Amino acid sequence: MTHLRPIHPDFQYYLDFKQPEVIELFKDLREYLLEMYPDSNELLYHTHALTAVFSISDKLSDAFCMIPIYTNHMNLGFNKGTLLKDANKLLTGSGNLIRHIDVKNINDYRNPEVKALILEAIEFAKTDMDKPTKSIGKTISKIKVN
Repeated sequence: MTHLRPIHPDFQYYLDFKQPEVIELFKDLREYLLEMYPDSNELLYHTHALTAVFSISDKLSDAFCMIPIYTNHMNLGFNKGTLLKDANKLLTGSGNLIRHIDVKNINDYRNPEVKALILEAIEFAKTDMDKPTKSIGKTISKIKVN
């Protein structure tokens, strides 16, 4: 696993409270997404879940994927999943836009079908973006560490 970008200290603080196997899966999935689109901005949140959002701009509305980490599990979320073709019917969920894939092990995302879905989400985000961004390849923390 190459380290394209260090994990932000605010995010790392809360990540360290998670189970070791969840931490390792998160790190690998994050690297996988950053390898596919190194220019993505990573927006970090800590609300009901510890979440890394990957966006083609500095706006949440331009995001293509996210990794929410819950107490004992995590997902690969697609911010506009209902608008994707999802040819292999991989996505689950019932929200108006967001769909996800449960992530329990590396094989849940490191496969050709999920890679194609991620690339579709990136292309969709690029064509759906309102205006070009000046923010490229940044990590932006919205987390307040006590």
